[in-house]
Amino acid sequence: MTSIDDRDAAMSELLGIRSSIDNIDAALIHLLAERFKFTQQVGRLKARHGLPPSDPDREKRQIARLRALAEDAHLDPAFAEKWFNFVVAEVIQHHEELAGGASAARTEPGAPA
Repeated sequence: MTSIDDRDAAMSELLGIRSSIDNIDAALIHLLAERFKFTQQVGRLKARHGLPPSDPDREKRQIARLRALAEDAHLDPAFAEKWFNFVVAEVIQHHEELAGGASAARTEPGAPA
């Protein structure tokens, strides 16, 4: 049977570990926000120049790269790929929205050519 002192020590350790997890979660959110700032720049550039919202060749290269990084970090490569696919789907949606806005701006009467 576990003593009250052991249980209190375990709870204290658990709180410390959870605090570390919370800090990492916050860092991940900030990193994702920063990543999306750059993907928005990419989307605006693509929209201005009529480039397609997605780049399947780059996506394949990135998946291979991230799977290798995941393996090196002892993270499930399939999880890394799922995460990347989720993020890319969101990025492509943003790029399509930007492209739609850019094409609408190009076709509106009085819009700069």
